[in-house]
Amino acid sequence: MTYKDCYLEGISRLKGAGVPQAEWDARLLLEYVCNTDCSMLLAHGDEEVNGEKQEAYFALIHKRMQRIPLQFLTGEQAFCGLTFQVNEHVLIPRQDTEILVEEALKRLEPGMRVLDMCTGSGCILISILSLREGMRGVGVDLSNEALKMARENADLLLRGSRQPEWICSDLFNALNKPDGEEERFDMLVSNPPYIPGPMIETLMPEVRDYEPKTALDGGEDGLLFYRRIVKEGKDFLKENGWLLFEIGCEQKDAVSALMAEAGFCEIECRKDYAGLDRVVIGRKNQR
Repeated sequence: MTYKDCYLEGISRLKGAGVPQAEWDARLLLEYVCNTDCSMLLAHGDEEVNGEKQEAYFALIHKRMQRIPLQFLTGEQAFCGLTFQVNEHVLIPRQDTEILVEEALKRLEPGMRVLDMCTGSGCILISILSLREGMRGVGVDLSNEALKMARENADLLLRGSRQPEWICSDLFNALNKPDGEEERFDMLVSNPPYIPGPMIETLMPEVRDYEPKTALDGGEDGLLFYRRIVKEGKDFLKENGWLLFEIGCEQKDAVSALMAEAGFCEIECRKDYAGLDRVVIGRKNQR
């Protein structure tokens, strides 16, 4: 089969299985297997693909037909201009989460310390440390498997930079409470689980069946982790320190109210690229 023939057959099989964006996925999987880029299809589509690569390609097409996420098949996802390794133990980084990184960078200066709660693949913390020199960071996650992936990403993407500290903990439980202001963090960022538990079964199969439920399930109303982080996180923030959350698009008012009740000020919200509420920001009040 030629390169173009493989591509068209891949599209046909994916469409037949009801996979969205079949053309996109068929092309990216073919490029992944053949180690090519988007120009190959146009310039050399009539070139033959050897039998071994054909077999590997259609094996991946079959897995994608089962709705295994594309990123878990290729093992990577772009985020903030970097390529992160991903697997079934971490949430796949989304473009909307880049808003959280952008807002964090606006408020950070060299020498500051950042705490990333529910770090997963490490994409938020590693992006911050990569894009702002002289920063120090700690990433926390309940999953040892997620932290293993975060460490691998840090080793690949932060060569020559200060490596983060990675801590396995149920939120703040395993962290030492700061004795003084110098031990506290200048910023706490988090993309916590925020899908209401009853809604998880309604999600698209790529998310519902393959991404880790511990990274999705935010309790009955989706606010479980926001409540804990707002309440417990204050002890780990410096005076005037920043708290930044990614939120579900309908959670702005609820999360803002939690922060206000806890004494945070300068509370505001930023929208994502689709115009939906996505990041809530607040500042710890001075004593």
